[in-house]
Amino acid sequence: MLTNYSTEYRAKLKTPEEAVKVVKDGDWVDYSGATGIPDLLDKALAARRDELHDVKIRGYQSLRPVEVAVCDPSLEHFCYNSWFLSAGERKLRDNGQCFFIPMMFRNMPKIYRQGYCKVDVAMIQVSPMDEHGYFYFSMQCAAERALMDVAKYKILEVNENLPHVQGTQNTVHISEIDAVVEGEHGPIPNLPRNAPTESDFKLADYIMEDMHDGICLQLGVGSISDSVGVRLAESDIKDIGIHTELLCEALCDLYKAGKITNIHKNIDRYKTVFTMVMGSQDIYDWAADNSSVMTTAVDYVNDPAVIGQLDNMVSINNAIEVDLYGQISSESVGPRQISGCGGQMDFLMGAFRSKGGKGYICTKSAYTDKNGVLRSKIVPSLDGSKITSTCTDAYYIVTEYGKVNMMGKSEWQRAEELISIAHPDLRDSLIEEAEKLGIWKRSNKR
Repeated sequence: MLTNYSTEYRAKLKTPEEAVKVVKDGDWVDYSGATGIPDLLDKALAARRDELHDVKIRGYQSLRPVEVAVCDPSLEHFCYNSWFLSAGERKLRDNGQCFFIPMMFRNMPKIYRQGYCKVDVAMIQVSPMDEHGYFYFSMQCAAERALMDVAKYKILEVNENLPHVQGTQNTVHISEIDAVVEGEHGPIPNLPRNAPTESDFKLADYIMEDMHDGICLQLGVGSISDSVGVRLAESDIKDIGIHTELLCEALCDLYKAGKITNIHKNIDRYKTVFTMVMGSQDIYDWAADNSSVMTTAVDYVNDPAVIGQLDNMVSINNAIEVDLYGQISSESVGPRQISGCGGQMDFLMGAFRSKGGKGYICTKSAYTDKNGVLRSKIVPSLDGSKITSTCTDAYYIVTEYGKVNMMGKSEWQRAEELISIAHPDLRDSLIEEAEKLGIWKRSNKR
């Protein structure tokens, strides 16, 4: 006979305004991220601004405005910190209203569990409680279970629009939490999708040369990844497996095209594995209560040792800049933080371990700056930009002008290979810089 948990639920039910009264001066408050930011609790906490001081909040990749940051530009009352910047959080940081927390995404659960972060109050948005007393973290499962394990006081915000998503480490029980809040929520935010350009498809075509039946795929976000998704969906390639940090729009294209079966995966066979979902309603519908998908914590999904067990692992991610040594920056332009580290290096390492695996870093060869000057995205050296993936982990680098492999190559070989896929108008200047750096051999091709 099933236990009726509705009595316990009602006993813990509070209004958002009542629930946030637990927060006091000097506390650390942690939010869930992305589709799971606790909107009602965030607004209620922001409304207490004038009576609170020095409250620190952590969150990440928020798809909605973060009210505690917006309401207090002086940082006297609230100090908002992000593990991984969304577009909105990037603007907050540019305005001095948000601080960035450097980390390897894979380490986030352990950072909590090892006690490196004090958590006085946790506020997490969840899908409605099921008949067994469990709430689901829904489409955001990166470190929410770890956060629940360590927080002193736990508040859940029930979002009636969030679906149950199947997996592991993706639930919390009513008996574990201190308060529940309810209220009306808007639709789950959709991310805008940029249509791939001609150069995106040229780049994708170089990657497609290596694709075959039974690959296991990880894709990042953006028009380059979308172009690969389109090419794969149009191709004769079949029986694709998915093991990815983010379940993104390009992968949904493959699902709708009937390409994903997961039949050849060595582990988690028949399951599409991921740690978070962001995109359109189509992708949210795919993830909702689907027995063929499995969400779980990022310390499993992004673990190179786990990724390496999957044969024919193909990892495709984007870069902002790549230097002539093979160092990759995908999170900042100089000191300006754009996003975060994510799992790029983990998937490069995992793909290299994989039997038949390949890891690709993709970038346009150049861009035009605000003054109309053509600038190379393959640069002599990273000038203040943060290194997301080291030169020792660089694998395939791809632009619209070609595809080169960094593994086993010396500095002069790397310089020659990378300049060969740079924009043709900028190659001579890159050769001059390589000569100054002492990494250009006289017999290199010009």
